[in-house]
Amino acid sequence: MTEGIGSQELHVVVGGTGAIGGAVVDELVRRGHRVRSIGRREAAVAAGVEQRIADVMDPQQAIDAIEGASVVYQCAAPEYTRWVHEFPTLQANVADAAERANARLVVIENLYMYGPSQGPMLETTPMAATGKKGSLRASLSRDLLERHQGGRQRVAIGRASDYYGPGAVNSAVGEQFFAAVARGKGPRWMGRLDQPHALSFLPDIAAGLVTLGEHPEADGQAWHLPVSPALTGKEWSDRTAAIAGRDVRPSTVTRPMLVALGLFMPLLRELRETLYQWERPWLVDDSKFRSAFGVEATDPDEAIRRTLP
Repeated sequence: MTEGIGSQELHVVVGGTGAIGGAVVDELVRRGHRVRSIGRREAAVAAGVEQRIADVMDPQQAIDAIEGASVVYQCAAPEYTRWVHEFPTLQANVADAAERANARLVVIENLYMYGPSQGPMLETTPMAATGKKGSLRASLSRDLLERHQGGRQRVAIGRASDYYGPGAVNSAVGEQFFAAVARGKGPRWMGRLDQPHALSFLPDIAAGLVTLGEHPEADGQAWHLPVSPALTGKEWSDRTAAIAGRDVRPSTVTRPMLVALGLFMPLLRELRETLYQWERPWLVDDSKFRSAFGVEATDPDEAIRRTLP
């Protein structure tokens, strides 16, 4: 039996009220774990889930909320426009609290640290980003791995692409594309429709993180979580149209549009740094995870069906 399954070990999800954290809470419950969800606000949780309200930007609140944990899932993030200023403190507080509790730490990351990449990204692809968010991601990731390598604590990192799925509105394809289709509105697609872009299905992210949490042999490494094939924006649109039963013809958000709108909208201004992901092929290799754990990404058509109500 995998370590922790069916036991009373406590799995603590930091950011349990967010899209990814909430999905992790649900997956932990489904697998029979004892779960505590930490968030800044109350939220509906499954029966048996302990809920704590805490602001982990405060180190003592982080320590108190994580106390007693066996595994900690770090799924919290600041508001996108405050990443550079707040993320280092937030993540350090969570990591320090997990270290104090002698808990294993499982952290979700995106793929910003690689920067523009030629060919499929692997876990060994150099972290060569030069933008402020990509550089920050690289720095945070190096810090986590140094903590593990230095013997301070046990850390496993799961990396995912832009995500979609039930409740996944706070992402590049969530509110503007899939949620818009579900509401019968005109969807938008970032960048170019002719470029392939691998997406991550939210339940696959959650299942992947919990798998890392159940397998101590995953510690000390970064893992690309199961990810979809790299379909073009048009292919994503055509598949979504077939499942929704109506035309899906998204407008595109181009770089000049982002530059112009970013003068008035801070969030769009922040997105300019990573628009390259949508202007060229965005390919992700998850073979390391698949080989180690025998887990495949959900078929895109099935994932789209589950995303659209």
